[in-house]
Amino acid sequence: MSAKRGRFVTFEGGEGAGKSTQIRLLAAWLAERGVEARMTREPGGTPGAERIRSLLVEGEAGDWTPMTEALLNYAARREHVARVIEPALAAGQWVLSDRFADSTMAYQGFGHGLGRKAIEALHRAAIGRLVPDLTIVLDIPVREGLARAAARHGREDRYENMATEFHERVRRGFRAIARREQRRCALLDARPAPEALQDEIRRVVARRFARALAR
Repeated sequence: MSAKRGRFVTFEGGEGAGKSTQIRLLAAWLAERGVEARMTREPGGTPGAERIRSLLVEGEAGDWTPMTEALLNYAARREHVARVIEPALAAGQWVLSDRFADSTMAYQGFGHGLGRKAIEALHRAAIGRLVPDLTIVLDIPVREGLARAAARHGREDRYENMATEFHERVRRGFRAIARREQRRCALLDARPAPEALQDEIRRVVARRFARALAR
């Protein structure tokens, strides 16, 4: 598959949705089918972007204004796209990313109230026209997701310490994105056991990329 451009698959959802676990399971399944997949994350994915990640996920909930958060996310994303995502896709690799632009729309656009137009303008300026080939949106009730996240690492992430109402707006944002862009997005219930959820994700991927996976 190296002669062809790779596929860009993103995983989105609120805290505790289990994105990283599902990415690992999907990468293993793709490898069994001869597909080289690069796993990455946002904010992060490059040394510089990881330093920006630290600014965003550490500290107090009120450390940054909403627009500053959005700008930091897009600074990290620009590095990620230029140094990791685009080169990998051009080399024929699939890229599986734990978060991408939909997270900024959900967290800063909906959660913090910046709105769709402001985030779309940032995206055009920093990223241009790059959009994922497929986005898996893992949906989970806010309190259940936060409880999962707290059990995982004690709520060290500043976003996990934000108000429940903020996370409810984020969840509504992700669901609105999935409804608005149904051709790109698959909205899945994240509450089943990881193996059962992975089976559903594999069915979605197999349907969406049937021709590419058949080669």
